[in-house]
Amino acid sequence: MNRRSLLTLTMRTLAAQALPAPMTLAQMVSSAWYHGASPFGDLKYPSGFTQFDYVNAKAPKSGAARQIALGTYDNFNIVIDGVKGTLALGLDLNYDTLLVPALDEVSSSYGLLAEVSFSEDFSAISYRLRADAKWHDGTSITPEDVIFSFATFKKLSPQAAANFRRIVKVQKSGAREVTFTVDRPGDRGLPQVLGQLIILPKAWWEGTDKDGNKRDIESTTLEPPLGSGPYRIREFTPGRSIVYERVHDYWGHAINVNIGRNNFDELRFEYFRDGTAALEAFKADAIDWRIENSAKDWATAYDFPAVADKRVLLEEFPINNVGVMQAFAFNTRRDKFRDPRVRLAFNYAFDFEEMNRQIFYAQYKRITSYFEGTDLASSGLPTDRELELLETVRDKVPPEVFTKAYSNPVGGNPTAVRKNLLEATRLLRDAGYSIHDQLLVDSKSGEPFAVEFLSSYPILERVFLFYKPSLERLGISVSVRTVDEAQYENRLRSWDFDVVTYAWGEAGLPGSELRDYWGSEAAAQPGSRNVIGIENPAVDALIRLVLLAKHYDNLVAAVRALDRVLLWNHYVVPQWSYNKLRVARWDRFSHPDPLPKYGISGFPSLWWWDADKAARVRDRR
Repeated sequence: MNRRSLLTLTMRTLAAQALPAPMTLAQMVSSAWYHGASPFGDLKYPSGFTQFDYVNAKAPKSGAARQIALGTYDNFNIVIDGVKGTLALGLDLNYDTLLVPALDEVSSSYGLLAEVSFSEDFSAISYRLRADAKWHDGTSITPEDVIFSFATFKKLSPQAAANFRRIVKVQKSGAREVTFTVDRPGDRGLPQVLGQLIILPKAWWEGTDKDGNKRDIESTTLEPPLGSGPYRIREFTPGRSIVYERVHDYWGHAINVNIGRNNFDELRFEYFRDGTAALEAFKADAIDWRIENSAKDWATAYDFPAVADKRVLLEEFPINNVGVMQAFAFNTRRDKFRDPRVRLAFNYAFDFEEMNRQIFYAQYKRITSYFEGTDLASSGLPTDRELELLETVRDKVPPEVFTKAYSNPVGGNPTAVRKNLLEATRLLRDAGYSIHDQLLVDSKSGEPFAVEFLSSYPILERVFLFYKPSLERLGISVSVRTVDEAQYENRLRSWDFDVVTYAWGEAGLPGSELRDYWGSEAAAQPGSRNVIGIENPAVDALIRLVLLAKHYDNLVAAVRALDRVLLWNHYVVPQWSYNKLRVARWDRFSHPDPLPKYGISGFPSLWWWDADKAARVRDRR
């Protein structure tokens, strides 16, 4: 007899015997507690495992790591990240979550603050807190903290609202237990999604600060918050730097998922207004670790003596844990971008091949999927299960989804560029535009077509300015505007833009974040990641199929079908990708070898201060 049948029989028996109120659903189906969860297949690590395979359990706990942050910050309230203010980097180090992912498995998470239990159909998910889980002030973490955290994030964070939209009830179901009830069963990824919930101290946020002022969870703050994680804020200079210290009496230091991790005594983030100043600070040994996002700098800027004598090491780490769609993203809330032919015309005007040669030293490749870099990316024509899923939305998607393999226009030489611009002109004409006095205008209203490229990064200006002449040849009036980060975020939240460069990162096992990326409900939510403003019933339907997939093969088919529909609606002009993380570092650290497949560099969590290497760097000055 399966668990559902057993539940039904038991409930009937209780009613017939007129016993006290029957047990709740959570009580009936949560008799088994698990040390981890995975939507598909078995967990790699058994109950009672001692450590993850990829850590060094004997790593020394010492030293400091200095990292770069660009821009500024004015907020320590992690709940409103992306909604108000600019969050300081590293605040996640201050908090623990219910579960943590394993970096050598594509989709498994293991208990940190809690064990997990769930019903057979995933309609109820429970977490049981560890009895010794503590805040930094020594007080216990409680179910009330979990409930408060869930309600707060769902109310104030657009991303959390999208991830948790199916949760209709959360309640304390035991002395250390919390149970979440779902309105629609079948979402196998919810135990992991909920497991990533950052737990906040309810009593602290509902209390007062040192001056007697009541704290406000809906506002920015520069008061260091109470946390439970391996690090806490030691000192900071608003907008310029922030230093975290390792919590020596951290409650979870000996838990299996933490063994060999969090090895630095101090983590420091130094803020710089621009990348040039940050690079010079790195060269001057004011920074230990630098992630290089500029292909030009990677090719030309690291020719100083410390690199030549190996005091500074250059290394590329493969990115296996996430795919990406990085693109020129249109604001389709604006009438001029509603027609997909207009958006496609912009793609025909983009000569990626020439840009790659001139600006990027031919290091990049063009993106052709919203899940670029993963096995979930679509290719060729849909077949088998993927085709079956697309048939359910055939009347709501472009016909090319079924008849053509998606590809971007290819430039790189005058003949190809001319051909592409002619096609762009035809598309714009079919969309209702014409040329008057060398300007593209709406044939009905006579309004000129103008577009503004918006960014907060000066380095993107060269990309926009390269793109600009091609669009101007079509008669489009182009302006490029770079603003400070705060203004950029405010304009993004209020949908006050034409085109921005935007990136959506996607894990190997997509989940509820898809609704926040491209779901219709998120289109009107300020601060959501649906910056495009997609409101498409076919996209919504395919996202549901992804979330309800019971087998990995079905999930892959649903994701690829979704990918095709997004691509053929031409919501973006895809940009470029590089499937490695470029890192320059002063040779003072060591790491496990090999690093876990899905951990990229694993820095700083898995690394440690190497005193011998640090001494050699010092002696070679």
